[in-house]
Amino acid sequence: MSYSNNKRIAKNTAMLYIRMILTMVVSLYTSRIILNTLGVVDFGIYNVVGGFVTMFAFFNNAMASATQRFLSFEIGKNDLKQLRNVFSMSINIHLLIALLILLFAETLGLWFFKTQLTIPQDRLIAAKWVFHFSILALIVNMLSVPYNAAIIAHERMKVFAWVSIIEVSLKLLIVFMLQWFGLDKLKFYAVLVFSVSLIIRIIYGIYCSRNFKESKFRFYWNQQLFKTLANYAGWNLWGNVASVIMGQGINVLLNIFFGPVVNAARGIAFQVRAAMNSFVQNFQMAMNPQIIKSYASGDIKYMHQLIFQGAKYSFFLLFMISLPVILETEYILKLWLKTVPEHTLVFTRLVLINILIDSISGPLMTAAQATGKIKLYQSIVGGLLILNLPVSYFFLQWGYPPEITLWISIGISINALIARLIIVRILIQIEIACFLSDVILRIASICIITPIFPIIINMKLSESFFRLILLCIISLLSSAVIIYFVGLANNERAFIMRKLIKRNNFGTP
Repeated sequence: MSYSNNKRIAKNTAMLYIRMILTMVVSLYTSRIILNTLGVVDFGIYNVVGGFVTMFAFFNNAMASATQRFLSFEIGKNDLKQLRNVFSMSINIHLLIALLILLFAETLGLWFFKTQLTIPQDRLIAAKWVFHFSILALIVNMLSVPYNAAIIAHERMKVFAWVSIIEVSLKLLIVFMLQWFGLDKLKFYAVLVFSVSLIIRIIYGIYCSRNFKESKFRFYWNQQLFKTLANYAGWNLWGNVASVIMGQGINVLLNIFFGPVVNAARGIAFQVRAAMNSFVQNFQMAMNPQIIKSYASGDIKYMHQLIFQGAKYSFFLLFMISLPVILETEYILKLWLKTVPEHTLVFTRLVLINILIDSISGPLMTAAQATGKIKLYQSIVGGLLILNLPVSYFFLQWGYPPEITLWISIGISINALIARLIIVRILIQIEIACFLSDVILRIASICIITPIFPIIINMKLSESFFRLILLCIISLLSSAVIIYFVGLANNERAFIMRKLIKRNNFGTP
C-alpha cells in the first residue's frame, strides 16, 4: 500500500516539477521585461494595488482549504455520493463568497485605495484600472478553487503541467503585447492578466466536468454540510487573515512609510520567493492528499512517516537551490534585471531564509487540516502570525529600515513552527523527540556543513558568470552528498540504493 502511494507521490511530484520549471523560467523572464517596460514606479504600483486586492481573498482561501480537505477525505473513504455533495456545496459557497468580496472590495476597499495608498497623482487613473481588473481576476480565481481542489484530490498532477504550458505561453504573449500596442501599459497589463485568469478558469472547468463524476454542478444545499464546511472554513479564516497580513498587509504598510519604489523591491524579492518556493510547494502538493487520505483510512503510522519525510525533504529540496542564490544574490539580480531597486538584495536573501523555515511546517499544517480539529491550531498559530503587522508597524514607526519587517517575519515563523509541532503532537500523537532528532537535527547539520565549500569559492573568486556556475555546481554536489550521508536515515539511504541498482539493472527487478 505505502509503496504504491510513494510511487504515485514520486510520479506526481515529477509532473509538478515540469510545471514548475516552465512557470519559473517564464515568470523570471517576464518579470525582468515587465519591470523595464512599466518602469519602477508603475511596477511598484501594480504590486501594491494588485497585492492589496488579494488581501480580500482571505475569505476564499479559508474555504479553499476546507474544499481541499473534504474532497480528499471523501475520496479516501470512497464515498461518491458525499463527494458529489461536498463539491456542489463548495461551488455554492464560493459563489456567495465571491459576491461578498466584490461588495467589500468595491466599497471599503475602494475607500482605502483612494485615501490611504501612496500613488503618484498622474498615475491614479491607471492604478484604478489595476484595482478593478485585479478584483475581477480575483473573482475568477475564486470560482476556480473547487475545480482545482478536485484535480489535486484525485492526484491528476499531469493536468497542472499541461495547463501550465498554456498559462505560461499566454503570460509570455502578454510581454510582447505590451510592446506591440501604444496603450497605457499599466492599464493594458491589468486587462491582460485578468484575461489569462479567465481562460485558465474555463480550461480547468471543462476538464473537471469531463473527467470527474462529482464535478458536474447541480444546485444542492444541505444545512448540516454547510455548517460543517463553514465551521472548518471559519477557523481557517483566522489563519488566512494572518497569512494575508504577513504578505500584503506588510506590503501596504511599506507603501505608506516608503512609497512604491520599496514595493517594487519587495515585489521582485517575492517573485524570487515564489519561484524558489515552488520547488517545495509542488512536492507538498503531491504529498498532501496522501496525508489526508491516510488519516481518513486510519493508517496513522503511514501518516507519521509522510509528515517526517515531507518536512525533511521539503527543506532539503529548497536548501539545495537556495544556497547558491543566497550567496550570489547580488550578481544574479544584476544579471537578471537592468534596474535593481534599492533594498532588493537584502529583501531577496531574507525571504529565502524565511521560506526555508516555513518549508518544514508544510506537512505539519496538512496534518492538522486532515484531522478537521483546527480550532486550537488556527487560534494559536494564526495569533502568532498576525503579530507581524503590529510589530512591524511599531518598528517602522521607530525609524527602522524596511527590511526589519522580514527579520520580524523570520522570528515569528520560528515560533510558529514550534507551536505547530506541539499542536500536531496533541492531535495525532506525533513524537516531538523523534521529529527533533530525525528532522530538525539533521537539517541543522546540513546547514552547518554544506555551505563551507561554496562560501570558500565565493570568497576566493571574483564576481563573474564562471563563479556563479562553479558555485551552483559545487553547491548542488556538496548538498547532495552531505544530505545523503548526514540528512537521510539508514532505511532511506537503503531505499535510494535499491532504486539506483534496479534502474541500472545491476540487480533483480
